[in-house]
Amino acid sequence: MKTLFQVTRRNLKLFFRDKGLFFSSLITPIILLVLYAAFLAKVYLESFSAALPPDFSIPQKLIDGTVFSQLISSLLAVCCVTESFCANLIMIMDKANGNIRDFTVSPVRRSVLAAGYYLAAAACTLIITFTALGACFIYLATQGWYLTFGDVLLVILDVVLLTLFGTAISSCVNFFLTTNGQASAVGTIVSAGYGFVSGAYMPISTFGSGLRNTLMFLPGTYGTGLLKNRLMRGVFAEMEKVGFTKEVVEGIKDSVDCNLYFFGKNVPHWVMAAVLVGSIVFFTGLFVLFHLLTKKKRPSGV
Repeated sequence: MKTLFQVTRRNLKLFFRDKGLFFSSLITPIILLVLYAAFLAKVYLESFSAALPPDFSIPQKLIDGTVFSQLISSLLAVCCVTESFCANLIMIMDKANGNIRDFTVSPVRRSVLAAGYYLAAAACTLIITFTALGACFIYLATQGWYLTFGDVLLVILDVVLLTLFGTAISSCVNFFLTTNGQASAVGTIVSAGYGFVSGAYMPISTFGSGLRNTLMFLPGTYGTGLLKNRLMRGVFAEMEKVGFTKEVVEGIKDSVDCNLYFFGKNVPHWVMAAVLVGSIVFFTGLFVLFHLLTKKKRPSGV
């Protein structure tokens, strides 16, 4: 345990030592929040308002709360995964500068080495995602706050789970990378594509049935669905109070992916959470297994 603590501490110090990497990772979610609010919010507001009957009026606060809850859930779902690739660069840096040789010939067990990389990356990513979460809560409070204390706790829990999921995925992918250029390329691809395949940028309900059913095999989809349900539960409850029928509310849930369907069957919230937890365990175990199966490097190799 002491060795694990020292390895994790060392990786954390290396991450925070690079001030440019740390602050750029920290400020990226804030920049995305500003961009989301400046460009996507208007599109979402117009789309939601156009879907309402002409003679049906609801408070503007409820409209804003609905739209910005959806935007924030999408932002957090993406950041929890994409930011983990930035926080998980220490392992690649060790390969690039040759430090990994010292570890592989030392008495440090490979499982401890893998756990040290994982825990350090998870801690760094949590700092970033919690900063983003705080900014999102502040912004949502200015637009339309309908969250209860229980909702807030569940959102925090979902952010932790998604961060651990992102760390596990990035750890498995980054294990095979050996240069910063490769890491930059993979990070760009993930940043560009993950939001679409997880249903964060565009609801899966808008896709064709074949693509929709395929994406339902990806665990990130369920993480996005969980966040949307937590952040939007209050606005749906308020909708019913102001006169929306349950059928209309369910239709809105379907349109924004709060209701997910696996080959036509509605997926309960506890199943979404179970899929996410199971994925964390699987990919974390796979990452440790990669380290255990790696042969010791000769002094001349990496």
